[in-house]
Amino acid sequence: MEIKENKECIKDQHQTDPRDDKTRIQRTKGELLRDSYRWILEHADFKQWCGNPEYGLLWIKGDPGKGKTMLLCGIIDEIEKSTLPPCLSYFFCQATEPRLSSATAVLRGLIYMIIIQRPLLISHVRERYDHSGKKLFDDSNAWEALSGILKAILNDPALNDAIMIVDALDECVEGLPMLLQFVSEASCSYRAKWIVSSRNWPAIEESLHTTMQSVRLCLELNEMSVSAAVQTYIRHKVQELADKKRYDDITKDAVEQHLVINAHGTFLWVALVCQELSDPKIKKRHTLQRLKSSYPPGLDPLYQRMMDNIRESPDADICQQILATTSLLYRPNTLAELSRLIESIDSFDDDDLIDLIGSCGSFLTIRDNVVYFIHQSAKDFLVNKASDKILASGIGYQHYTIFSRSLEILSETLRRDIYGLRLPGFPIEQVCSPDPDPLASIRYACIYWASHFGDSKHLQTPSVEKGRQGEDAISKLFEERYLYWLEALSLLHGMSEGVIAIDKLDNVQTPQLIELLKDAHRFILSYKPAIESAPLQVYASALIFCPSQSKWKKFFVAEEPNWILTKPLVETHWPPWLYTVEEHTGNVQSIAFSSNSALIALGSDKEIRRWSTKTGDCIRAPLMGHNDIIFSVAFSHDSTLLASGSKDTTVRLWRINTGDCLHVLKGHTKTIHLVAFSFDSKLVVSASGDRSIRLWQTSTGDCIQVKGHKRHILAIAFSQNSALLASFDGTIRLWSTDTGHFVRKLRINSTTKQCAAAFSQDLTLLGLALNDNPIQFWRTDTGECVRESNGYFSESHSIAFSYHSDFIASVSTDGIFRLWRTDTGDLVRELRTPEAIKYAAFSHDLNIIAAPIGNFVFRVWSTDDTDSYMQEQKGSRYGITSIIFSQCSTLVASASIWESIVSLWCAKTGRHLHELRGHQKGVDSIAFSHDSALLASADFYEETIRLWRTDTGECVRVINGPSMTSKIAFSHDSALLASASWASASCTDAIQLWRTDTGGCVKTLPVKTKHTGEITSIAFSHDSALIATGLAKGAVRINNVTTGNLVLIPAPSLGPGFSRDQRWITWNNNNVLWIPENEKRQPPWAISESTVAVGCMSGRFFIIGFSDEELSKIYAGVNYA
Repeated sequence: MEIKENKECIKDQHQTDPRDDKTRIQRTKGELLRDSYRWILEHADFKQWCGNPEYGLLWIKGDPGKGKTMLLCGIIDEIEKSTLPPCLSYFFCQATEPRLSSATAVLRGLIYMIIIQRPLLISHVRERYDHSGKKLFDDSNAWEALSGILKAILNDPALNDAIMIVDALDECVEGLPMLLQFVSEASCSYRAKWIVSSRNWPAIEESLHTTMQSVRLCLELNEMSVSAAVQTYIRHKVQELADKKRYDDITKDAVEQHLVINAHGTFLWVALVCQELSDPKIKKRHTLQRLKSSYPPGLDPLYQRMMDNIRESPDADICQQILATTSLLYRPNTLAELSRLIESIDSFDDDDLIDLIGSCGSFLTIRDNVVYFIHQSAKDFLVNKASDKILASGIGYQHYTIFSRSLEILSETLRRDIYGLRLPGFPIEQVCSPDPDPLASIRYACIYWASHFGDSKHLQTPSVEKGRQGEDAISKLFEERYLYWLEALSLLHGMSEGVIAIDKLDNVQTPQLIELLKDAHRFILSYKPAIESAPLQVYASALIFCPSQSKWKKFFVAEEPNWILTKPLVETHWPPWLYTVEEHTGNVQSIAFSSNSALIALGSDKEIRRWSTKTGDCIRAPLMGHNDIIFSVAFSHDSTLLASGSKDTTVRLWRINTGDCLHVLKGHTKTIHLVAFSFDSKLVVSASGDRSIRLWQTSTGDCIQVKGHKRHILAIAFSQNSALLASFDGTIRLWSTDTGHFVRKLRINSTTKQCAAAFSQDLTLLGLALNDNPIQFWRTDTGECVRESNGYFSESHSIAFSYHSDFIASVSTDGIFRLWRTDTGDLVRELRTPEAIKYAAFSHDLNIIAAPIGNFVFRVWSTDDTDSYMQEQKGSRYGITSIIFSQCSTLVASASIWESIVSLWCAKTGRHLHELRGHQKGVDSIAFSHDSALLASADFYEETIRLWRTDTGECVRVINGPSMTSKIAFSHDSALLASASWASASCTDAIQLWRTDTGGCVKTLPVKTKHTGEITSIAFSHDSALIATGLAKGAVRINNVTTGNLVLIPAPSLGPGFSRDQRWITWNNNNVLWIPENEKRQPPWAISESTVAVGCMSGRFFIIGFSDEELSKIYAGVNYA
């Protein structure tokens, strides 16, 4: 079993086998000649790296075409031929190949090669893989996971002889800074030795030059050795040409001499010339003439001559279109994708396409039906030095052409259920692409059309007419195909790219399109989890739950599912929150925005997670290390570091891009509840329950100052020049960060409880939130209260100044966000939420707010454009906890254990009928009589049950006596009411029977619950002779009402319900309707035949009626549950 699991792990780990990549490269570039690389084996720098264990890194650098890749191939061969070869792991980066162009791919390949050679080291991979499966290697947290795994492998005593080789760092287009940092640190920290190669890029130089104990070998400084190697390569290639073309000695010598004179130490130039000369179209008799006219020295002149040849060919126009398009694509295209993007070749078959690619000089090549540039320098030449030829109308115009064509093919291809899934809850994990795949030719267009539109405007101002046409085309696509596009994005695992695409359209001018894109943005953010989970939910959950005035209700009314008969009552407009996330693994205790508002950090029980503000995605793995609750998190102002303060009395500093913990700062003796960075990010300050603040250097982790206080510290902040530190504990204290001396100390004369405090960015004002009082503004230079906010107030636990200190924001415990002017104290904006808010974080411009709204849940709001939002449904302010249908399914009642009001609703329309008032505390249980004339409600703590008339809302009887009632139910004839009383101490609950006409207790039935769990439900039989009791651990007991004797325990039955994770409404155990994150249900729900009512944590509830007939048609013959 262990061997099988290891094989499965290796299979999922495998993305590319670097050994195969090496073979392919050598086949493509030509035979590897030992004489062309052996010079480096004798080089002093190589010997120094090889022979001295103190030198962990050899960096080989040189200009394009100098043979760096083949040089490394030769080194690999020599190492593998050694008597006792080490564990050799290598990777070849390639910018034009997505599988080979990211930092994550590099680590994935290196780990793969190690575990293939040292199988026991797979234990380090299995440690994470057994919990995460294949997504360990693919998801947004892959870098953190893989870097941690590789570090553990390199640190394993069993790996004491490893050599790691990474070629072409400059072609790592995604995550290069992370990779450079990893290589720099790993080459100094572990026994493994490293070889890397790259172009002479300043960014790489800057990262690697600080690496201690490294050796740099520059090819330009070894011109004689490189030239000699190139001459060896020339002799080999010319001999191949002579054999193939049957050159005579004169021709052979002339070719060799021309190549030697003009190569200038560049292997790539030689390879390109020889490739051209090997073309069957070039006859032997034309070779010498061709040499003189067509192959000038240097890569750029050679590329220019190749362009000239293309312009003289019969296919010049098409070839230039192909080069223009490929030079601006964001990733290599398949033949099918490229042919769709270029209208003039859309009808060509593969043979014609391959022939055309071959006619594009030697700029392009085809591998596995994907079109690549022959070398990165070829693409650079076309964009930077030949754009006047292939991009005569400008780069912006070509981007617009690609954008326009993309929209055309999307409109032609996209349709509902394009893969024929049929089932509304068909999980994305089980989707297999059909053959032929209708999305194969439009994958690129689906993801990148908006990027090309954005670059068309950024790089070149289009004409007014072009701009209007482009925006009209976008409007048409969205109005006719928006939901189909979202379905396709889900099938392509590209929903986050869809969010980014809509964001890139922020520069449109048409007012109607601006409003359409706002609606599209809210739609994708709100229902992204549903559509990602099951693509067809875009027509079910998303379309059913979106607001009634959403444009998609109008445009796609025909796509609404016919298997939903009763639709939920929804809001008219979008709510102010952008999205809700229910992904955290612990209670959220702290929250902070990065200075650019791009990231949100949340601290919970022992971990920190980072989320993209734009997409709502969790990015990278959680930051682990604290041993207790994390009460404070803060980003540095340059967004490179994150600080966290914990109940474990430590502060930790983390690198944001890698997730590495830089320092653990120790010194406090109690919980850290505040952390903050200086504006230059060189200092971090922490405030603790031990009534002290400590000042730390971020570079070293050293504590440079400790300052005691007399009371609990409510606020800390730095001045903008980082020279002053302010703290407030009832007294304003200003300190010098250089000397630690007091600059100013002012006592605030306030006798009211201070709940929250914040300093303005320039430290001139202190904002104080007081218990049920206005927010006060105090001058920090005089200690004078200069202003108070105007309006209604409740206790605020979070306040923050805007970046320019002209506004201050507050969030109060009643769930209201308020924005005030600091110069006048006037209220300028108010945003009401259905939840109670304990604390929140504000973006620097105060336009975005994030706050936890329950266990493991947080929500992000936009403070703009909130006036149009209305909550049409009345409901519990603090969340519905009980909900039930009447027997005739015409009424629904809801209640909350946090409120004393019971609400009565019309099940068909969702209209609110009555508010039943009379209880003094929260209502825990409700029940309808069989004839729906009466409603009973029980208060858990008040020890009363109230009976209400459903037609008038009048209370007709109060039953006193039941203790801690958790469940109630009417008998069929309404003569009796049963109540379940909870008594945990004795592990014996009780069912009490009450007369509804007198309120007297008829009988008490004890129920032993020690082994079965507490009572969860009760119900009478039709003749009222039996009573059934449901218990928490799944048992059902049926007792005789008269004798109390146990009769039987029935088997459970199927029907409409909910999935175990409470994310889905199910039908016959099949997922059919995703419950949106902001409508996630709490324990209350009710089912009447095919109608479901659900209470939500937002305080709302919804009623949905299903068509059994239509669902039966959909699931007929499907073994899906």
